[in-house]
Amino acid sequence: MPAQEQIDEDAAEPAAAPVHERPSKTRRKADSHGLQDLGEAVVALPDERLASLGMSEVLLDAIRAYKKTRTWEGKRRQMQYIGKLMRRDDPEPIRQAVTDMQLGRAQDSLSLHQAERWRAELIAEDDAATRWAAEHPRTDLQQLRSLIRAARKDASLVPEKRSGRAYRELFQFIKQHQGGEPAPAA
Repeated sequence: MPAQEQIDEDAAEPAAAPVHERPSKTRRKADSHGLQDLGEAVVALPDERLASLGMSEVLLDAIRAYKKTRTWEGKRRQMQYIGKLMRRDDPEPIRQAVTDMQLGRAQDSLSLHQAERWRAELIAEDDAATRWAAEHPRTDLQQLRSLIRAARKDASLVPEKRSGRAYRELFQFIKQHQGGEPAPAA
C-alpha cells in the first residue's frame, strides 16, 4: 500500500510551469500596436510636458519630427518609428502622463457642465439660490441674487434685445465659486 500512496501524492503535485517562454508573435505585435497607440496619444501632449517625462532624447526628437511632418504617409511611418523607440524606454511614466492629461480634460468638462446646470437652475427656480448657499457657504449671496435677477430680466426680453452679459457674468460667478474659492474682490 505504501506504493499506492506514493502514486497518489505524485498525481496531486502540479506539473512544473515552464521557466520563461518567449511571447508569441501575436502578443509581440499587439504590444507593438499598443505602444504605437500610446505614441499617438503622446504626440498630443504639449512640448513642455514632453520634456518633463524623462524620455530618451532620440524618442523626444522623433516626436518633434512627427509634429513637423505634414504628409499622411510620413506621419504613419514616423509613428511606427516612435512605437519602435518606445519599446526601448519604460512606457509607464508616459502612459501615466497621457492618463493625467485625459483625466484633467474630463474634470474640466465636468466642471463646466456642472456650472451650466447650476446657472440654468438658478435662473429657473427661486429655491435654487438657497441650495447653492447651503453647498457654497462662502458665497456673497447679495451679489449672486443680483446676478440672477439681471439674468432673468435679460432672458425675459425678446431675442433681438438680449445682451447675454448677465447670463455670462452669472456663469463666471458660478465657475469661480464652484471650486470652493471665493471670487476675487473686484
